[in-house]
Amino acid sequence: MIPARLFVAARTLFLGLFCAFLSLNAQAQGDGIPTDDATISAGEAIFKGNCAQCHAINDVVVGPALKDVHKRQKLSWLIPWIKNSSKLIASGDAYAVKIFNQYGKQQMPSFALSDGEITSIIAYVKKESEKPATAIVDPGGKVDPTSQTAEKGPGEYLNILLIALVVVLIVLVVTLIIIGNILTSTLRSRSDLNEADVEQINQQTNWERIYKSGIVRGLVTLIFVVVIIDVSLDEALGIGIQQGYQPTQPIAFSHKLHAGEHQINCAYCHTSVYKGKSANIPSANICMNCHSQIKTESAQIQKIYKAIEQNKPIEWVRVHNLPDLAYFNHSQHTVAGGVQCQQCHGPIETMEVVYQYSPLTMGWCINCHREYPLNTKGNGYYDKLVQLHDKNNAGAPFTVSSNGGTECSKCHY
Repeated sequence: MIPARLFVAARTLFLGLFCAFLSLNAQAQGDGIPTDDATISAGEAIFKGNCAQCHAINDVVVGPALKDVHKRQKLSWLIPWIKNSSKLIASGDAYAVKIFNQYGKQQMPSFALSDGEITSIIAYVKKESEKPATAIVDPGGKVDPTSQTAEKGPGEYLNILLIALVVVLIVLVVTLIIIGNILTSTLRSRSDLNEADVEQINQQTNWERIYKSGIVRGLVTLIFVVVIIDVSLDEALGIGIQQGYQPTQPIAFSHKLHAGEHQINCAYCHTSVYKGKSANIPSANICMNCHSQIKTESAQIQKIYKAIEQNKPIEWVRVHNLPDLAYFNHSQHTVAGGVQCQQCHGPIETMEVVYQYSPLTMGWCINCHREYPLNTKGNGYYDKLVQLHDKNNAGAPFTVSSNGGTECSKCHY
């Protein structure tokens, strides 16, 4: 029989060790922060849609860099802070007040996010914080620990190769001319040449005879006519097509900087891209969400201030424009169709100045409707349509065209 006191002591020791184990395990798990891919992926989407406009992982944007934020504060503090930072500041929380004052008393918007959604954001930030930084040396010799090494694309090497070939051809032509002149001079200095040889060496090109030749004139005329027809056809077929159109904007706004480097979600500026027919042009107020604190002395940002002071809109030049006879709805494509911005607008996140990437012609739209498969999973509207399609078109994908997407009345009514 184990004495009662010994049993109680053993039980107490066991419980103490068990609690310590749970505590250490909780710390190892990041204070309750999930590590599964689904949660992290969901957090990434929420972060890019709501947070990336003012925060980055390794860099200070409007607010502080978020690297290792889960180590600076517990999840139980981060959730109310992200939900309503004003409330936490008003309560006198020392850390909240410190952050508020440190970053120019810039008010963080309140987000209607659930505890689970905020936890998924922190899970994403935690994973990004754990990634090792890749350092590169800039031309000035300074090391940027957050930059990625840029690689030359195949286009650059192709241009170098073409230039090298042109140089080689020029050198060959010049070399042949020099050799020809040397040989001609050598032959002329010889005394054992007969009259026929001398006549051949001294022969001159009769350009007038070549010009007056019927064959040459016919070829020149034919080439001229073909070029005129080709140019005329290109111009006629290109009426209304503005592919490559790249107007100068009133403010030098860089999509490469904002959408590329800072990863600002398109919907943050183009607020109706998931809600309405048009993606809309952002107002100056959206610009001021960041630029009331960032680069305030920039000449380009001063243009925004001036527009606000004069109560006038910024006169952006429209790049993408469809004729009035064609109906197009952004939300139908981005929400129902799941089409990404880049599918129509190209690599917008790499453009310093935006240009029209796609032709936006009727043929281009119809080809997409014929090839683009519809995501019908979980949507009862399509169930019978898919059944009928599979019955009559075994093995063929259910595309927009399968749902009547190439009928004239879909876009013209």
